[in-house]
Amino acid sequence: MPIALPSPTGLLAGIDMGSNSFRLEIGHLRDGRYRRHAYLKETVRLGAGLDSEGMLTADAAERGLTCLRQFGRNLGGFHPLQVRAVATQTLREARNRDAFLHQAQAALGFPIEVISGREEARLIYAGVAHLQPSSQPRLVVDIGGRSTELILGLKRQPLEAESFRVGSVSLSMRYFPDGRFTAEGFRAAQIAAGAEFEEALAPFEPSRWDHALGSSGTAGAVSDVLQACGETDGSITPDGLRWLMKQCIEAGSADRLDLPGLKPDRRPVLAGGLAILYTLATHFDIAALRPAKGALRQGVIVDLHDRLLARQRQHGGDLREDSVKVLQQRFGADPEQAQRVAQLATTLFRMVVPQDSGEDELTELRWAALLHEIGQMVSHHDHHRHSAYLLGHVDAAGFSQSQQRRLADLVLGQRGGLRKLEAQVSSELMLWQLLCLRLAVIGCHARTDVPAAALKLQRQGRIARLVLKKDWAEAHPRTVHLLEEEESAWGRSELPLTLHIA
Repeated sequence: MPIALPSPTGLLAGIDMGSNSFRLEIGHLRDGRYRRHAYLKETVRLGAGLDSEGMLTADAAERGLTCLRQFGRNLGGFHPLQVRAVATQTLREARNRDAFLHQAQAALGFPIEVISGREEARLIYAGVAHLQPSSQPRLVVDIGGRSTELILGLKRQPLEAESFRVGSVSLSMRYFPDGRFTAEGFRAAQIAAGAEFEEALAPFEPSRWDHALGSSGTAGAVSDVLQACGETDGSITPDGLRWLMKQCIEAGSADRLDLPGLKPDRRPVLAGGLAILYTLATHFDIAALRPAKGALRQGVIVDLHDRLLARQRQHGGDLREDSVKVLQQRFGADPEQAQRVAQLATTLFRMVVPQDSGEDELTELRWAALLHEIGQMVSHHDHHRHSAYLLGHVDAAGFSQSQQRRLADLVLGQRGGLRKLEAQVSSELMLWQLLCLRLAVIGCHARTDVPAAALKLQRQGRIARLVLKKDWAEAHPRTVHLLEEEESAWGRSELPLTLHIA
């Protein structure tokens, strides 16, 4: 019998591995209402640990691992489907991210996904929309350590979502070195931020939204200072920002800046955040930015809830299913052939992987099969390579970059030699995924259905045994020829394939 799934209304954990801070939130959603049960935050400054070569330094990596070990100790007894950890801009950039992620997942005890900027923006809006519902169109701003997300949304639907590679840590390091505050530094930082946001002026113009919210720690920190100093009621205004920048310049450095409401961990990155906020206020005519109640970590929990609900109902609700359909349509994939290959691939996979395991791998195999031909829009020749490239780089709502890379690897391996995937095959289950996809592509190569009884895949230890029904094999000699070539291709692999006709 399949293992019972966690309840969508039970405790769920979202982990935000940001460029400045790591955050763990545990909460639940019931009847559309969110309730927090626990919250942990550590200032890790991962983004400050990228060197000039784009490599994450050993010290920064160790700060991150120490924090994740602490988070892991708070997640004992959680099912993997109850936890989702996402990493943002620093690990999007880090050239040695795979080595760090290997250690980080061991420290946390759960998988970690690197998400794209647009996916980060979507999840931020999901958190804000659930914790602070509104029927008015609004602009949501999230200033992170190395990126800033802008989202234009109505109710719970993001209408525009974009990520920009400028953040409080990166600007502070470049224009306020060693925490020194100067008027020249603020001017240069604002010009740099403005250059990043210039392309957003039309899609996020003020006529498209009624009010603006700031969901990041930067917005919250600036709001706290302005309110504690009696400058505003907590609203972030152009006048308030000018006043705060003046205080920074008069102090001269982060060490000497002493303001009510300003926490010590915010001092080193305050100037960069102020420059971004002031640039946004002036470029987008934001008269007042209010701190939002929701953020990325709550959006992750909302997304987890929706995925569990979709699994429970076994239909709809998982945004990734919609994204697969959108990609099929955008790239003109043959839906009938895609479904044909997906059906055979998943049927073969279930013959060799027990029903109580491999559920995520089965779903990923199905998605890979449904998208295996999208590269034909580029060129029929080597379309598997084009399909893999598109899957690895396209923005697909609901998917993390990590998951898209796995799908891309499977699609790349649908045909041709196996050696190209030696470094990417991370588990025995992935070998079975790859084999089942390749066999399904061959079985359906004539773009016709394969009877359920025609092919039987058997698992004999570390050997795969494919049995063909005799009358079907005799009626399809060309398919048998291709399967014999496939048998040869797997001969020296970690999962040898043997072919039998009975």
